[in-house]
Amino acid sequence: MEIRRDILWRVYVSFICIAAISVLVMGRAVYIQQFQGNYWRSMGDSMHQKFVELDAERGTIYSEDGQMLSTSLPQFNIYLDFMADGLRDKNGKVFNENIDSFSVAVANYFGDKSAAEYKKDFQAAYKKKTRYYPFKKKLSFDQYKAFRDFPLVKLGRNKSGVITEVKTFRKNPYAMMAKRTIGLYRENAQVIGLERTYDTLLKGKSGKKLVRYITGGVPIPVEGYEIDPENGKDIVTTIDVNIQDIAETALHKQMDTTGSQYGTCIVMETKTGKIKAIANLGRRPDGTYDEDYNYAMLTTEPGSTIKLATLLSVLSEGKITENDMVEVGSAGYGYVGVRNVNDAERAPKPVMSVKECFAHSSNVGMSKIAFKTFANQPDKYLNYLRKFRLDTVTGIDLVGEAKPHLPKIKRNNEGLHAMVTASFGYAIEVSPLQTLMLYNAIANNGKMMKPYLVSSIQNNGITIKTNEPKVLIEQVVKPEIVDVAKRCMEAVVTEGTGRVPFKGMPFTIAGKTGTAHVADGNIKYSDGVYQATFVGYFPAEQPQYTCIVVIRSKPHAAIHYGGTLSGPVFREIATKLYAGYIEKKEISTYAVTKKDSSAYFYAGYSSDIKNVYKTLNIDYTDSALQNNWSSVYASNYQPLMKPTAVRKQIVPNVKGMGLKDALYLLENIGLKVQVKGKGKVVTQSVAPGSAFGKGNTIVIELAG
Repeated sequence: MEIRRDILWRVYVSFICIAAISVLVMGRAVYIQQFQGNYWRSMGDSMHQKFVELDAERGTIYSEDGQMLSTSLPQFNIYLDFMADGLRDKNGKVFNENIDSFSVAVANYFGDKSAAEYKKDFQAAYKKKTRYYPFKKKLSFDQYKAFRDFPLVKLGRNKSGVITEVKTFRKNPYAMMAKRTIGLYRENAQVIGLERTYDTLLKGKSGKKLVRYITGGVPIPVEGYEIDPENGKDIVTTIDVNIQDIAETALHKQMDTTGSQYGTCIVMETKTGKIKAIANLGRRPDGTYDEDYNYAMLTTEPGSTIKLATLLSVLSEGKITENDMVEVGSAGYGYVGVRNVNDAERAPKPVMSVKECFAHSSNVGMSKIAFKTFANQPDKYLNYLRKFRLDTVTGIDLVGEAKPHLPKIKRNNEGLHAMVTASFGYAIEVSPLQTLMLYNAIANNGKMMKPYLVSSIQNNGITIKTNEPKVLIEQVVKPEIVDVAKRCMEAVVTEGTGRVPFKGMPFTIAGKTGTAHVADGNIKYSDGVYQATFVGYFPAEQPQYTCIVVIRSKPHAAIHYGGTLSGPVFREIATKLYAGYIEKKEISTYAVTKKDSSAYFYAGYSSDIKNVYKTLNIDYTDSALQNNWSSVYASNYQPLMKPTAVRKQIVPNVKGMGLKDALYLLENIGLKVQVKGKGKVVTQSVAPGSAFGKGNTIVIELAG
């Protein structure tokens, strides 16, 4: 009995002790969680270290003359560490002495709160010992520069507690200009254009740094454990900003006047295949236009522009010549082999030569010569289309090019029907870019060039790769057939469907009109929608540029033919390029209408230009960003300031500048300058973007 009582007593004592200890442990746990949680969590954070990525600076996309088309700009996020030693020393002496002046400064500059409100917020955060107080986000460089001169901030990082986080964002200085071609990089968003095609080169390689997290989760870099990022490469395009602006302005003007649905325009350098301009405009619900899709690479039924391929095919077979006569009738339609064919307009005479059929864009005439040539072998016509590379993409260095569609042509009535239909531009789908490439081959004496958009890749101003012109087909057809095709395209402008829009031109143009009745997607033939095209080259005797303009009309539009809708756009572009780039005369010399605002161009120091506009009370668009140097031209009839790139050891573009600005800029980078003439700089002996050595000489010529 005594033993049992002794055992129970010990059990009870043990139980009471365990229960007491349990209560003590639970109480301590609650105390730590409720009253010391923040302290111990911060201690845990201070023991936590990890590597974080350092973003590389994305490369810049330049025009061929060194203008920035897409670049990265810094944004600054500002945080305040109210536990910084400098703010806490001597009972917060620095904080208390500067809080009033700091509050007044930020209130006056940002204007979103009063000085009293700012002071109240800062004091509350100081009292709570906040380590990562979010002050301002997405400050521009100018704002950040002003912020650094505020009271308290200028004392430095340790005394002020200011933490700066730098991020970059992508900016297109020219806004809408060639937006679908250049693209715009955004994190977690679809990337398009050159930004997507050359993404791996532009983005560079990320670096790493080791950070230790202090109280509140604030990361502090650990010295000696950092791998620097490798910045992205720069892309130099073939695009000429002035040609791009000329093309966009002409296209926008015509589409706005006619209310057309969408349009595209491409300008190619004939000898090389360089794309000098590519404009794409789509109509928004509110009636304005935007670069919403790359229509230049969209495949559609081309209409009569395919007749060049038909002409080359039948001439290559040797059964028909340009002077052979074709009966087209006077009714505006005719039965060709297996189907009825209609002409958009009645032929001027019932019997025309092959050349005249092409010039007047007779569907009946062109389909008859195709039927006569390929009636027994309709699939042979398809082989010619493949030979002219109309069955494959052009291979341009831009993601998203649509693949063309050719009809299935067999040696039966169905295949014959498809061949006849394709001969005048239906039952076949190609893109404007593919059409342009074929016409450019004829302009280039039969040599087909691959179109391309990037001329070089640079790293810190040094060219590491150059893209040279590439020949796809050395001779698409025999030289004598090329000559016939040229004469036929010149006849389009002198006597055919292009005669009216190009009447009175002071230089020669060769080309072809095209008008396709549209039926695709939700659009039916009864909706009266047309795709109007003009494609050609100039000057006809020595082609420098090949250009295509494609516009889709609004339903039942009065103006919808290739000559009347797209022809005027081609004329305006050709006129200005001939004057400014071929003859190098004033654009107004050959102006199709009265001189407009797109004829001026000048450059200089950004702040000086802005002061002039402000003094004269002239509205302007400022796309110069923080650049010290800018050039100015008209965009949509309003002055547009664009940044002029100035990089170390690279010759800048001083065209359009006065002598004072040009001398200052060139001599300060180490060049010796020789000056000829007076006025503004019109030429420079060393091309913009070229590398140079210190003491090299550059000759600048002034005029005007």
